[in-house]
Order: sequence, then C-alpha cells, then structure tokens
Amino acid sequence: MADKLKIISLGGLDEIGKNLTVYEYGNDIIVVDVGMGFPTDDMYGIDVVIPDVTYLIRNQSKIRGIFLTHGHEDHIGALPYVLRDIDAPIYCTRMTAGLVELKLEEHGLLSTTDIYTCKAGDIIQAGKFSVEFIHVNHSISDAVAFAIKCPVGTVVHTGDWKIDPTPISGGMIDLGRFGELGKEGVLCMLCDSTNVERSGFTKSEQCVGDSFDALFKGCEERIIITTFSSNIERIQQIINVAARYGRKVAVSGRSMENALKVSRELGYVEVPEGVIVDLNQIKTLPHNQVCIITTGSQGETMSAMTRIAFSTHRQIEIVPGDRIIMSASTIPGNEHAISTVINELYRRGAEVVNERKLDLHVSGHACQQELCIMHALVKPKFFIPVHGEQRMMKRHAQLAVRMGMDPNHIVIGEIGRVIEVTKDSIKLAGTVPSGRVLVDGYGVGDVGSVVLRDRKHLAEDGVIVIVMTMSAENGELLSGPDIVTRGFVYVKESEELIEDLQVLAAQALYDCECRHITDWASIKSTLKGELSSFLFKKTKRNPMILPIIMEV
Repeated sequence: MADKLKIISLGGLDEIGKNLTVYEYGNDIIVVDVGMGFPTDDMYGIDVVIPDVTYLIRNQSKIRGIFLTHGHEDHIGALPYVLRDIDAPIYCTRMTAGLVELKLEEHGLLSTTDIYTCKAGDIIQAGKFSVEFIHVNHSISDAVAFAIKCPVGTVVHTGDWKIDPTPISGGMIDLGRFGELGKEGVLCMLCDSTNVERSGFTKSEQCVGDSFDALFKGCEERIIITTFSSNIERIQQIINVAARYGRKVAVSGRSMENALKVSRELGYVEVPEGVIVDLNQIKTLPHNQVCIITTGSQGETMSAMTRIAFSTHRQIEIVPGDRIIMSASTIPGNEHAISTVINELYRRGAEVVNERKLDLHVSGHACQQELCIMHALVKPKFFIPVHGEQRMMKRHAQLAVRMGMDPNHIVIGEIGRVIEVTKDSIKLAGTVPSGRVLVDGYGVGDVGSVVLRDRKHLAEDGVIVIVMTMSAENGELLSGPDIVTRGFVYVKESEELIEDLQVLAAQALYDCECRHITDWASIKSTLKGELSSFLFKKTKRNPMILPIIMEV
C-alpha cells in the first residue's frame, strides 16, 4: 500500500474561525493552529466555541508538536482549553509566543507547557515531519506560513496572509521562498479563502496611516480610536501620528493593554519617550493633546468602547466634539451591536468616523489577484481550500481551476473528514470525532444541545413554576398550588390568568387522585400537559412549565 498523508480539519471549514488542522503520517501527528470561534446569537450564555479534539486526545502519543501561524484568537484562542487534555510542545514566532504565554499564564498552564520560539527560515523536525517557517504579511506581526515535508511530499499551509509591499514592520511576504518551493515541487497546498470573493489586491496597511494623519491634522478635540487589539501595526501607526501631532496616548481595555505590553517588551512596537500615559492622567490634559486607543470595535457588550458610549466607563466620559475613529471592519453578525454604539456616541455629541468615509481599515487576507499569484508561484499538484465558508471555498476552487488546475485534484473538505493524499492521488476518506465544544464560564463542554434548547425556550417563552405541598402518606394536597412566573407575564397585570392556572392545576391534581395516580412523575406530567394546552389556547405561547412537589 502506498504511503499516505492524512489531513484532517477539526475546525475552520464552513465557518470563519476555530481553525485547527491535523497532519498525520504513520505514527506521527502535528497540529497547525488551535483556534476558537465566537458564539452565534442562539448560543445563550456561551462565551467561546472551541473544536472537539477527541481525536487528538485518543492519539496523544502520536502528537509531535503544535505549530501556530500567528497570534489571532481564531488561531490560538482554544489552546488553554485543549492543553488541559493534550501535552505537546508549541512552536511559534516571538510575537505569537508572547501572546500565548500571557494566555496560558491566566489559566495556570504556562509552567507545564513547552513553548519554542522560532523565526522565518527555521526548520523544525517533528517525527517524520519537518516544518519550515515562511514569513507572510497579515494584520498581526510575526505571521508565518508553513512548508510541511514528509515522505509523501511537501505541503504548503499558508495560514492567514496577504501581499503588502509597504508593511509597517517585518518586511514584505517572502514570495521568493514560495517560488522556490514551487520549483522544487509541492504536492498539496492549503490556502486561506477568506477574501476570495474580493477582486484585485488588498490595500497596504500604510494607507491607514495616511487616513489617521488627515484626521489628526488640525483637530482640536479629543481623539478616541477603537481597533482590534491584536493589530500591532495599527497601534504603532496610531502612536506615530499621535506623537507627530503632540498628543499623549492612553490605552483602555484589557486585551489592548496586554497586546501593547507584550509587543513593547518584545520590541514590535516602538514608543517615543513620554507618549504613553496612564488613563487617569487624561483628565488633566487639554483635549487637543489626548488620544485614547480602546477595544470594542465590534460593539461587544462589556468592551471599553461600549462602556464609554453608555457612560459606564469609570475613567472616560464622552463630551460633545470628541472625534471617534472606528478603525476596524465589521465582522458579519455584529452590525446591530456596532450601530447601537455609534448611535449612542452621536446622541452624546461625538463625531464618528468609520471606514465608509476614509481608509481606516484594511484586511489582513489576500484578495483574488494575490491568490492567483500564490497559486502561480507554488504550483501545487493538489489543492485544499480552507479558512472560509462553503461559498468561499467553492469560489477558491473555481479560481484554482482558472489557474489551470485539474478539478479532480481539488478537494473541499468537511470538519472531521479525513483527506488522504499520496504522491499520485487525493481523496476524501473516513471521518473522525469532531464538532464544537461550548465554553460557558469555567465549564468546558458541559453545555450541550439540550441545555441550549432549554435556554432558547426560556428566552423566547419564559417559565412557569407550580409549587405545591403534598402528604407523603396519602398524597393529599396540603398547600398550593402556587404559581410563579418569570419571563412570561407580570403577575399583578394578569391576576385572572394566574387564578385560572391555579384552578386548573388543582383540578388536575384532583383528577389524578380520582384515577389513583400517586407517583410524583405521573402527577407532574399530567400538570404540565393540562397547563400547556390551556396556555397555548389562551395566549398562543408555550412557556416552560416546572411542577415542584414538596412532600411532608
């Protein structure tokens, strides 16, 4: 039987985020990225969504290393949860390592995890795999792609990338190395599909700096900028333009503070002496000397920008004339939250400037022409589009066909589906355990579909609790039934309905007694059935009904 490489995505397909790819050859496994996803609107109370790593737990002895392309949450965010069950060394660049260490320290896992810092050009041997780090441009410093070699051949895993000829730091993407790999022969490429629907090229980060300059120049009011905390190059540009126009910079938001701390310590952000000040100092400064960088570009409920907008921030209060710069794109699904924050800022007299008016944000992902360049350079024999929803991966497959690739050499995978690659073939094979694990507070995986269904039911229809006391000896009703409602109706305004429910519950109990039904489960089921039918006829609503029987 021919040697074969197994490629298994446990996240990152048919979705944005939760990226995790497994490469398996013989008795060796390497993992590329361990990302988290964000909960959808119907996931009530859920904080984070992470990949199901049951397959990795079962194959713990085969894992030779975890390789991280960059430090965004959708690529490293699940690490603290996954490393509770898996022991494996981590290989990543300096900036990514700094963010990972901060994250693991918060979860008490730093002392038990081996993190090895690598740089572009380094090659790490991991069992039968060798992994080469290749410099790419993205919206965070120190992003890399991987050239993964094993006896079957070379696989290029691009991670998130774009071509930026004028990056703020780190230099342009190493297109030369991708070209060399293409000449040597690349068996398969897994490539980011996020921006495949956009024509042309992604703009350079430098154009955002030009927009900042135009907004700072001549402005006599306080400037507050919200952006992604991980976009270190953006933060560097804000600091540069603030220093140029004589403004002090204060930072608000825990993730922003952490990102700035790590990037300064590692030398990825250079701050002129005296430019950064404590947030408490801004009240003593004239407005034309203040610039505040804050989190909350997506309108997150507890973020600094939202608290500022709704006057619940302890140190920052919006005053008429404040210039608010929204330096981030809107993640699909967050439109309403962002709109609510912007409306509140306008209500308080602020001026809001977003990317519709100026180039205040550029993507970190390659558009169509850049993708064409990558395909032309790498010339892979087989292709697997990743990091995107179904329509994006299909569009990326079509682009590869236009570039001359045989459609039979392209496979669009599914989460948990094994893709087997040999020197001469690529095909979908079996499946492995996969899915999503929900994180709620300290609980990992203890909230499943049943709990979510109950939360959805409670959110939509409310709950009615029927409380009664019955004799343990003969089942006689001693007190009640009393009706308590939450999220259904306000009792004082619906006294007649509550009284009807009490009468109906008492009648149901009497019927149970007449039919000699004595076990509590049957009595509760009868109560729920009678009240549910009555309420639907009366109100066209279907609240959750919880009978509680106390026996004395």
